[in-house]
Amino acid sequence: MPVITCIEDLRQLARKRVPRAFYDYADSGSYTECTYRANTDDLAAIKLRQRVAVNVDNRSTKSTLLGQEVSMPVAIAPTGLAGMQWADGEVLGAQAAEQFGIPFTLSTMSICSIEDVAAATTKPFWFQLYVMRDREFIASLIQRAKAAKCSALVLTLDLQILGQRHKDLKNGMTVPLRPTVGNLLDLASKPAWALRMLGSRRKTFGNLAGYVKDADGINSLARWTARQFDPTLSWKDVEWIKQQWGGKLIMKGILDPEDARIAASCGADAIVVSNHGGRQLDGALSSIAALPAIVEAVGDKTEVLFDGGVRSGQDVLKALALGARGAMIGRAFLYGLGAMGRPGVDAALGIIQRELDVSMALTGTRTIEEIGPHVLVRH
Repeated sequence: MPVITCIEDLRQLARKRVPRAFYDYADSGSYTECTYRANTDDLAAIKLRQRVAVNVDNRSTKSTLLGQEVSMPVAIAPTGLAGMQWADGEVLGAQAAEQFGIPFTLSTMSICSIEDVAAATTKPFWFQLYVMRDREFIASLIQRAKAAKCSALVLTLDLQILGQRHKDLKNGMTVPLRPTVGNLLDLASKPAWALRMLGSRRKTFGNLAGYVKDADGINSLARWTARQFDPTLSWKDVEWIKQQWGGKLIMKGILDPEDARIAASCGADAIVVSNHGGRQLDGALSSIAALPAIVEAVGDKTEVLFDGGVRSGQDVLKALALGARGAMIGRAFLYGLGAMGRPGVDAALGIIQRELDVSMALTGTRTIEEIGPHVLVRH
């Protein structure tokens, strides 16, 4: 067993163990991938202010997100096809998050269904919703999330039109799927992954299968989904979704202060500063570059969460210092999952918490509430 010291170790292990098409699906951005790279590069460029001779005994990473007590201000972000990184991946991720004491967000485009995850967990999780043309289907999906006692709905607003991801096209991750010879050979070199998948009954889009008319296989469901992303989405639809849901609503995909103000005025309980992991508008601001202006724009009107490029506890600390209430992790979670399944997710969460704790200590900080701009070096 390799020694795992950081998220990068998990990434390298996942790259070896997950079939290339699915690894690349998770670990790619749109077009030139400049925004995908900027998410991590801009975080790395921010420097922390080291302090000494400060009593930092009895530290705690505990906080709250949307009123929920958490062991650290981190939530697992919604990630499509997590169950193709490791069999039953969404269930494993939700169980790891529950045990660790942080929120887990299930994607609309998950392999395990809302009902699968609810049956495998004892505490509420968050559900992420894409707005599709078929509003009747969306209403039923919201009702299923309510029946599963999901504690928050995460409405993703930045996928009205799909950004092109070159790696997916080259790997045949298209609609319909077109496996390449290279990928079939690559799949043959991953027998452990294949055996786990064969042993799972979950191999298609769990939230769609059985609920979409005349579509059950992964290809027919993917074709249906590709036609369903709705370019007409507007703030009026957001109001309708809020009324349908009736619970805590998180709006994800906010990069502009004006959009943040509108989201807050529409009653968002939280907004997520996010560029979809650099998978949508290539050339957009990195999430960390967009964060300060959005925090300034909404003030205390709504909680601001941060998503994009988090690979360490230091990254979480930097986002908190710039005004975020908490951070979401997508790829860091998927690297752990693809590397080792449930133990890999446990390892990823433990790494981020330990790094956050040590970095708090070395910046003279004992609690999450004490974190502010003063922990950063100002140029």
